[in-house]
Amino acid sequence: MSRLVVVSNRVAPVEEGKQAAGGLAVAVLAALKRTGGIWFGWSGTVVDGDTPQTPASAVHGRLTYTMLDLGRRDFEEYYNGFANQTLWPLFHFRPGLTSISRRNRAGYERVNGFFAAVLAPMLKPDDMVWVHDYHLIPCGRKLRALGCRQRMGFFLHTPFPAPEVLKILPNHRDLVEDLCAYDVVGFHTAADLRCFVNYVLLDAGGMVDPHPDGGVVVRAFGRTLLARAFPISIDTAALERTAETNARSRHAERLRESLVGRRLIIGVDRLDYSKGLPQRFEAFEAFLESYPEHRNRVSFLQIAPPTREEVPEYITLRRELSEKAGRVNGRFAEFDWVPIRYLNKSFGQRVLAGFHRQAAVGLVTPMRDGMNLVAKEYVACQNPQDPGVLVLSEFAGAAQELTEALIVNPYEVEGVADALQRALTMPVEERRERHAALIATLRRNDIGAWRETYVRALTKAPYQ
Repeated sequence: MSRLVVVSNRVAPVEEGKQAAGGLAVAVLAALKRTGGIWFGWSGTVVDGDTPQTPASAVHGRLTYTMLDLGRRDFEEYYNGFANQTLWPLFHFRPGLTSISRRNRAGYERVNGFFAAVLAPMLKPDDMVWVHDYHLIPCGRKLRALGCRQRMGFFLHTPFPAPEVLKILPNHRDLVEDLCAYDVVGFHTAADLRCFVNYVLLDAGGMVDPHPDGGVVVRAFGRTLLARAFPISIDTAALERTAETNARSRHAERLRESLVGRRLIIGVDRLDYSKGLPQRFEAFEAFLESYPEHRNRVSFLQIAPPTREEVPEYITLRRELSEKAGRVNGRFAEFDWVPIRYLNKSFGQRVLAGFHRQAAVGLVTPMRDGMNLVAKEYVACQNPQDPGVLVLSEFAGAAQELTEALIVNPYEVEGVADALQRALTMPVEERRERHAALIATLRRNDIGAWRETYVRALTKAPYQ
């Protein structure tokens, strides 16, 4: 069996006996434990001066973690700069927030080249290389330039923009050529795949043919590759067990007692402008305004851990949300009830599972999202006998699979308010029927199925 080499922006070593956090970590660890191999990427540490040339490695059984620190300049230009101020907003269809900088682009290329130069000597001829996400799009072509001919796959965890949006990037053609250096390129949804195919056909002069196993065979830039949608998922069975076990945990009991019989609406998101949090707060305000019978009977808990705190747009967003929550609470609160509980802190998976379990509504309304695993986690955590209702943005990749949720347009706050009313008044029979269909989808298409489908496609890829 070929060894698997996973390359991601961050490496997440897991101590023996501890649970991996996050869908990517779960999938990567399961795949690596089966085949043996290397998990390669940034350690998360930023050092003064230049990026150190020597990586640190740790071996756990057949798995080797190889991690690089980043110097301050590389961190600012590669990570904060091109990755998160250029690619992230553009890939989430927010061109107005996109910063174009030749210096940051050069830093992005430099760090990808550095990753490739360090990784190349570690590779064996029959290794399979699996690169993840927008931070490392050029890594495959950098490896090819160093003479690496191993099978290489790439998976994009964000949306892929329409060609008209992508071409805002001065180096848009280079970026698509970078993708074509891989043997398998994976996206979350058919819509993302379609955007990529449209660019290949209309702007790159490439050719596309259906593949018998799904997806399309792309011929462009002198390369032939498979491009396909591989919707990522969660460890459904494990999360179902976790939610049931933690339904009566200390944290869950504290939350339940604090509600004093009120029903709970929950949102769990990173503090990011793609998640639609300002519009979500406005929708909850419209809900209280339009349906006053729910005042003092419903509480909205929004958990939003800070992220990328050095980026100016995120500082502005945090201030905006605090102001909106304060305005709604000032308008509707009673001496014994606060409508919005807005928390800028993170909680572990077990605690969140207990919170999801008792929430009557899961409110997941991003303006644009590659998949959004929180939507799937909410469904998996529900009590099948008395399940809550998922209210889900049509612009989340998960909406393509979770069709029995209440699908909403997050830009229309009144429509989201109406969906909250419908969710809170839905008969239990309908809630059970919807949940049964949703959980069947998640059990069938779990994180293991995603991993196996992708690795199987990469295994079949021919050497080029």
